[in-house]
Amino acid sequence: MTTQTTRGRRRATGPAPEPRPAAALQAARPRDAQRDERRGRRSPFRQVTDFAAASGVGQKAGIALAATGLVLTVAIPATGPVMATGPGTPAAAQPDVTAAAAAKIDFSRTAVTTKGDPDGKLKQLLSAQSVGTITRAASAGSLGAPLEQMVTASPFGYRVSPITGGAGEFHRGQDYAAQCGTAVHAAASGTVTFSGWHPYGGGNRIVIDHGNGLETTYNHLSSSSVQVGQKVSRGDVIAMSGTTGASTGCHLHFEVMVNGDVVDPLGWL
Repeated sequence: MTTQTTRGRRRATGPAPEPRPAAALQAARPRDAQRDERRGRRSPFRQVTDFAAASGVGQKAGIALAATGLVLTVAIPATGPVMATGPGTPAAAQPDVTAAAAAKIDFSRTAVTTKGDPDGKLKQLLSAQSVGTITRAASAGSLGAPLEQMVTASPFGYRVSPITGGAGEFHRGQDYAAQCGTAVHAAASGTVTFSGWHPYGGGNRIVIDHGNGLETTYNHLSSSSVQVGQKVSRGDVIAMSGTTGASTGCHLHFEVMVNGDVVDPLGWL
């Protein structure tokens, strides 16, 4: 029961009513299967600060880096002296690589052949089999050009003699047009076995032995700059072209000999 006060407010004159029963709790939400995974995933901000703390930069510096939006990329070399195995795991020191004081390290590349090592390719080709059994496909490109510009004037094989005009002359090499005094280069590394006058039409002639029965000859030269027994390398200037001997004009007569027999130089160039 209530009474009215002078100010119009009601005052309770009896005991307070009992509280109403609480409403039934709502049913529990179904558990989100991906919630735990999202909670375990660290934000980029957290990753930066954790890295700063682990690397000794400091938490404040890490927060500053994260606030500026910088992305840190950490590369750990596989050959480093110390490798971390995981968060909270002590780093394991890698064993040192040592060698005996008297150990010898061989950097010889004689067994390595590439397109940039034509002499190595030729050496391997000659040592792998008898020079007489090497196929044209295998020998092609193994010798270098004896002239900077290779212009064929007369090919290898039978032809009409430019000296006598008779048919059926066998031309033992390739003739390349070259003005007198043009530099002539060694086709490959080797040893000079002949440098002088050739009495059978070659004029001033140079012969280089490349090993295993392979030789190259350079004919009708105006001058020679090598001597018998001299070692030469591929591309070395060994002479100047000319028109000495049985020649009708300035050019280079180039021969390739296999076990003493001439073969078409185009099979080796």
